[in-house]
Amino acid sequence: MDTSAPEEIDSEKAPPVAPFSQLREPPTTQRGARTRASLVKAARKVFERDGYLDTRLTDITKEARCAAGSFYTYFSNKEEVLAAVLLEAQEDMMHPGMGRVEGTDDPHAVLEASNRAYLAAYKRNAKLMALLEQVAQVEPEFREFRRRRGEAFIRRNARGIADLQARSVADREVDPMMASRALSGMVSVMAYNAFVRSEGQEEEGSPVDFEELVATVTRLWANALRFPGHR
Repeated sequence: MDTSAPEEIDSEKAPPVAPFSQLREPPTTQRGARTRASLVKAARKVFERDGYLDTRLTDITKEARCAAGSFYTYFSNKEEVLAAVLLEAQEDMMHPGMGRVEGTDDPHAVLEASNRAYLAAYKRNAKLMALLEQVAQVEPEFREFRRRRGEAFIRRNARGIADLQARSVADREVDPMMASRALSGMVSVMAYNAFVRSEGQEEEGSPVDFEELVATVTRLWANALRFPGHR
């Protein structure tokens, strides 16, 4: 087992918005910045309300209360404005996961805080996450963006697991990358089921209690990695 493999991602951050590199430079005037911000805000609202496929550019400009022609001053098409929405939200929704655990840190507290931050960000952006899942099915660029986002999260968590192994806190017999793929995938699916699939389906069961969700995924992580006191 190589616990040093994830070290190459020390400086890794959220995945770059590579397929969206054609986005135009932000406007230099205050009026232009306000108009563009209004369009992005309106686009997010309409996308989340109507879905990607059913959203029309006229719906966005109507919501933003600006002329239809103004849209093309800032964006070429629907894909570009969705890219701008994701770019604006990525600092919140792309929480990197469990970072390096320092020698003085309580590993269980770090794990719980990381899970809490991820799940809270997912809950805040549940509609946008659902939208990303939808558009990734039909647009290759967004599918690649989703893949890179998932990989960044997994690799950061793998580095955290390797740190814990080096401190003899986590089971040294598991591969950190493989363990991260399994455990990160579990949390991601649980978040999707709790905050996306459950929306509008309250009649099928009680809403997931957020604190219980955090406690459960943290305990499963700790048990799987055989934290002291969890073996």
